[in-house]
Amino acid sequence: MSSKKWSSQNIPNQKDRIIIITGASSGLGKEATKVLAGKNATVIMAVRDTHKAETVVKEIISELPNAKVEIRNLDLNSLDSVKSFAKEFISDYDQLDVLINNAGVMMCPYSKTKDGFEIQMGVNHLGHFALTGLLMPLLIKTKNSRVVATSSIAHKSGNINFDDINWEKRKYKTIKAYSDSKLANLYFAYELAKKHKEDPNYPFVTAAHPGYTYTDLQRHSNFWKILNPIFSQKVEKGVLPTLRAATDKSANIGDFYGPEGFLELKGFPVLVLSNNLSHNKENAKRLWDISEKLTGVKY
Repeated sequence: MSSKKWSSQNIPNQKDRIIIITGASSGLGKEATKVLAGKNATVIMAVRDTHKAETVVKEIISELPNAKVEIRNLDLNSLDSVKSFAKEFISDYDQLDVLINNAGVMMCPYSKTKDGFEIQMGVNHLGHFALTGLLMPLLIKTKNSRVVATSSIAHKSGNINFDDINWEKRKYKTIKAYSDSKLANLYFAYELAKKHKEDPNYPFVTAAHPGYTYTDLQRHSNFWKILNPIFSQKVEKGVLPTLRAATDKSANIGDFYGPEGFLELKGFPVLVLSNNLSHNKENAKRLWDISEKLTGVKY
């Protein structure tokens, strides 16, 4: 690994590139939007709250008058919304250079998506699984396209119960459910990378995690609110692994980026290793098959 500190200054010019960022109205997604718009990309903010996104766009335009930023409605809580977004985007655009699957929910009370999925697995994994699959024709059509999966150091606590993926037979543990969804993000990235590693037309797949970054995701936990001022890093630093995964030309298929510091909590982005369970090929394939069945989206 290089000792050079990778920052947003390392991002090459993104002129003529189309980039979708889910969850772009706050936190990591908002910061990624600002940085990539500043690098001349056309950024599509795929968001549930379009009014909130409009405020973000005004903020970006005030700093970057020539920024190309577009807001589109996407609710990962609903497969109908995912399908509508993908259909309309493919109708309007003939290329997609980068898809950053960033949106997520974290440690929220038990609930289900509109399609009956446990909320964290449903939004963090299944919604993005469906979105990526539906956009795949455009990604394949676009030369050197890339898909970025956003995981977390919490994946290390994950261990998916495939017989009860929607938590209908167990007492709900929100931290465990979140960790499972972040492990699912890696299973998805590694399985997608493996399936088409030899196909030059298939999109490049990478993954990233932000370490311990202070964002709105932690609003459901008083515990994290106490720790945030002491241990967290700002979103400007936390977004760097995602940006590196999305733009670094030296990246390899399946690379995973995270902070360089102690326990990968803070620091500049470097290649990191996910845990052994995340590389379990049987689990990855099983989740893939379940995901196709639940979402109805086949790759």
